[in-house]
Amino acid sequence: MTEINWQKEVESRKDDFLEDLKGLLRIPSVRDDSKKTEDAPFGPDVKRALDYMIELGKKDGFTAKEVGNVAGHLEYGQGEELVGVLGHVDVVPVGDGWTDGPFEPTLRDGKLYARGVADDKGPTIAGYYALKIIKELGLPLSRRIRIIVGSDEESGMSCVERYFETEEQPTLGFVPDAEFPIIHAEKGISELDVSFKDGEASGEAAFRLLSFESGERYNMVPDHASAIIENVKDFDKLTTTFKTFLANHPVEGTLEESGKTVKINMIGKSAHAMEPNNGINAGLHLVAFLGKFKLTGAANDFVTFGRDYLFGDSRAVKLGIGYEDKESGELTMNVGVIRYDVAEGGKFGLNFRYPVTANMDKLKNKMQTVVYEYNAQYTHYSDSKPLFVPKDHPLIQTLQEVYTKQTGEEATLLAIGGGTYARHMETGVAFGALFPGREDTMHQKDEFSYFDDLLKATAIYAEALYKLAK
Repeated sequence: MTEINWQKEVESRKDDFLEDLKGLLRIPSVRDDSKKTEDAPFGPDVKRALDYMIELGKKDGFTAKEVGNVAGHLEYGQGEELVGVLGHVDVVPVGDGWTDGPFEPTLRDGKLYARGVADDKGPTIAGYYALKIIKELGLPLSRRIRIIVGSDEESGMSCVERYFETEEQPTLGFVPDAEFPIIHAEKGISELDVSFKDGEASGEAAFRLLSFESGERYNMVPDHASAIIENVKDFDKLTTTFKTFLANHPVEGTLEESGKTVKINMIGKSAHAMEPNNGINAGLHLVAFLGKFKLTGAANDFVTFGRDYLFGDSRAVKLGIGYEDKESGELTMNVGVIRYDVAEGGKFGLNFRYPVTANMDKLKNKMQTVVYEYNAQYTHYSDSKPLFVPKDHPLIQTLQEVYTKQTGEEATLLAIGGGTYARHMETGVAFGALFPGREDTMHQKDEFSYFDDLLKATAIYAEALYKLAK
């Protein structure tokens, strides 16, 4: 059989690739529970993106199936065993400050800008086109190949949990939702809410905290925060302290007077929770500012706990649970959701990424002593166990061979703090689509992918799928 030039096959389809990708990118597929229905459990726009992929597969002649209105697959080939590629079509909220409309894909200077182009619509279309090339070339396969599409990756991955309740597990596979070369270890991911519900207390306070709001997702560093206070005893001191705080910290902010209340706003920088230090947590900075004043009751517990144990410590060392191993690195902690109101009390929504040798249940219990000191309690806990595939596994060796052949680079094995669909597979790894040395703009404003990189990833995926399934 003649050697296949995979890159040439991709290049000959790049116009169609771009149009199909743009069509998907134009759908604002952010989860919206306020609009959910039985037919659209994550909101109509997320469902529209899932339907788009299913219809695209039908048009191109694949066997298509939608599962529970939350996931689906496109299949080609014959055989008892199955190779899977898992991608997702939901995206994180857009935030502010985009140069162009986040759902108006723009190709400029070789970069394609849009929310979801890197995470994960571009790589999902790359995986799809890889299979499309194999199908159009009529290559013989001994295993079936499925592109499995989810729609709730950014909010807990319940979509693939539902999918695998009724659908078969791939024999092996990969997830194009991270970076190259190969991620064979993913840290465990845990969510934990620390809540303060003891109410108000009498006593002298610099002001009364009415409300606090920052962050929408556990897996994002919040870039905005706001608090409303009243009965300010010394407004001049508040203003002076605020100006000094802004001068000494990498945030921007404003004070807005309105009658008896003052609204305090703070702006930081968003980033993915797997490395909180890549962002600037606006919420924790605002907590630290409020912590410069005397408060009472639950407001005091809430603010001082955040100031003393969360602010400036993304490794949870102050909480006594710092942890590191050689397989996957350090434990990280992101404070993604912060809330307070007088009636409900306060809450910090924590997102931990813990090493593959750690036990999160034990770490949670270890930090409970500190939580109790501040009259707080745990009100939500979830835990997704780590992923680890050994380096001598045939899946790893095949992907290494293809990657090195097509790029000329060594296919080193990586460990990440991010969680991908790979952890829901019996044997799977994350494989691309961000190339080494490229800027990671996932979850940030002006998210982009180099268009040529998406084409190169498609060529790598096509050869990898063929070798895994032939």
